[in-house]
Amino acid sequence: MYLLIVVLPLLGSLVAGVFGRFLGSRGAALVTTTCVSISSGLCFIAFYEVALGASACYIKFAPWILSEMFDASWGFLFDTLTVVMLIVVTFVSSLVHIYSISYMSEDPFLPRFMCYLSIFTFFMLMLVTGDNLIQMFLGWEGVGLASYLLINFWFTRLQANKAAIKAMLVNRVGDFGLALGIMGCFAIFQTVDFSTIFACASAFVWEPSFIFLNMKIHALTAICVLLFIGAVGKSAQIGLHTWLPDAMEGPTPVSALIHAATMVTAGVFMMARCSPLFEYAPKALIVITFVGAMTSFFAATTGILQNDLKRVIAYSTCSQLGYMVFACGISNYSVSVFHLMNHALFKALLFLSAGSVIHAMSDEQDMRKMGGLASLLPFTYAMMLIGSMSLIGFPFLTGFYSKDVILELAYTKYTISGNLAFWLGSLSVFLTSYYSFRLLFLTFLAPTNAFKRDIERCHDAPTLMAIPLILLAFGSLFVGYLAKDMMIGLGTHFWANSIFILPKNEIMFSSEFATPRMMKLIPILFSAIGAFLAYRVNFCANKFIYVLKTSTLGTKCYCFLNKRWLFDKVFNDFIAKSFLRFGYEVSLKTLDKGAISILGPYGISTTFRKLAKQISTLQSGFVYHYAFVMLIGLTIFITIIGLWDFISFWVDNRLYFIYLLSFLFIHLERDVRTN
Repeated sequence: MYLLIVVLPLLGSLVAGVFGRFLGSRGAALVTTTCVSISSGLCFIAFYEVALGASACYIKFAPWILSEMFDASWGFLFDTLTVVMLIVVTFVSSLVHIYSISYMSEDPFLPRFMCYLSIFTFFMLMLVTGDNLIQMFLGWEGVGLASYLLINFWFTRLQANKAAIKAMLVNRVGDFGLALGIMGCFAIFQTVDFSTIFACASAFVWEPSFIFLNMKIHALTAICVLLFIGAVGKSAQIGLHTWLPDAMEGPTPVSALIHAATMVTAGVFMMARCSPLFEYAPKALIVITFVGAMTSFFAATTGILQNDLKRVIAYSTCSQLGYMVFACGISNYSVSVFHLMNHALFKALLFLSAGSVIHAMSDEQDMRKMGGLASLLPFTYAMMLIGSMSLIGFPFLTGFYSKDVILELAYTKYTISGNLAFWLGSLSVFLTSYYSFRLLFLTFLAPTNAFKRDIERCHDAPTLMAIPLILLAFGSLFVGYLAKDMMIGLGTHFWANSIFILPKNEIMFSSEFATPRMMKLIPILFSAIGAFLAYRVNFCANKFIYVLKTSTLGTKCYCFLNKRWLFDKVFNDFIAKSFLRFGYEVSLKTLDKGAISILGPYGISTTFRKLAKQISTLQSGFVYHYAFVMLIGLTIFITIIGLWDFISFWVDNRLYFIYLLSFLFIHLERDVRTN
């Protein structure tokens, strides 16, 4: 059963990819959706056995790489952390498959699309079930490949090509850090197996150090920072986040799958899986807290002035990932994974609802060209409202039970990094509320700015698109309440040994009682202020707001935030152009066409051409000259054969060819100088 969970999406992908043209669009969609849905059903059984029954499953499948001390075999680890991720991945993926059948029904390449979705799911399952770093890295690279294929699905569009290449290249930067971290783990622990590494981690707390970049640093700190660089790339943290908003060029179901269940959640899962390493690297945890808090604030400020419907939700994902990362930085991995699960539900609901709006509005994504859709799309409006309320942490919805706990834990950490994370996270709550209600006002409630032809053809979600939305809406309403006590409740043993927290870092049990009441009310207060401000700015005609927008300072602030803090401009002007210039001037002209060509192909061809000219002068046309040369050659050959044992005693016979070439080149050079 456990192997079927992983294999079924691969089977569906292979059938759709190989036999898609014979099965047709409906046949390929039916096969892939059935396989992923069965896998999702088996995941719930695995959750009952492993998580609720406290019976972890470990399967050693087959050898893969065996070389001296290096052993990376195919193995699958099903513990509590794994089965929670399995439910998130397969449940959301199966709903996205069902949604795509209707959303992509008019696309002639639907079998290829369903094939890519299933292979995406398979690689994510490989990532979360791997029992060693190499197998996890296989899934890690696999989801990167699948994301490239899906973002670039409409490959005739130039922007889709650019977005896919950008996603691939930016993730390569993070993957390089992850690869170095894996190498560091093997250098220190002499293994890549999770169980062995985690068992030995405490013994290397006082490990002196090793040399990295010519600096002597603590071994576990260096490894954890390198692993975190991989998470920064995959989970779109500040610095390597630029690929995530551009990934909107793919079809909307792709966006839902990338942002909710796969790809971006891989980095958070990896940090939770490697918690025994991170716990013994406190300096790395400070870096993680700072980066996560900055990401949540940066993405929230950027999202408030974006005009593309999907791009606003994309920056929302980036901001929420910042919450998950700094929750890991304050040593509360279980709360981070709990927020990951909750976020997957309401973020998938938001993206699929956005897809319903785009589908109804003839592929229009600019919110400024919408408005007044609440009466035309009442069902979609209700779904988007539920998702947005859960996102901002409205009391007693799913998002409330994880986001507020993260902020309370950051406050009760009583450290500089914890307080920084709390206040930046609280400001992000205010900004999240603002852009969420701005999205609702501009799209559904404000006076319409849409074209008449779009309004006439506007229609609500059909049945196949509505079913996934309803299921995700129920999850966004109730899952947080139902799972809170089980996953992060007082004294729960739900996570067992899948997550490790040092006793000195375990503040979860006291946060509920240690946080002052005023601090608990700050997120709700900020949410209410953000909603009111969004109403006044975007729904009501306000002369003061108009003057502020059109002022010099207001215009500069708008451009700065709308252009995403100018990250793309800085990267293009100072990094990309420098690399392109280096690649042309130094690598191509100086090395490839210069030194390497002269010493390599050009030099060799020139030498042999001159040698051929020298040899051609020996052709006199007289037979006795040729016979004399043949006699001399035969005499030398017989002499060498006869004295073979004597010569080989003094000279290695493998050097004959080198001696001969040296003799010829010296002779050729002497002739050239003479001429």
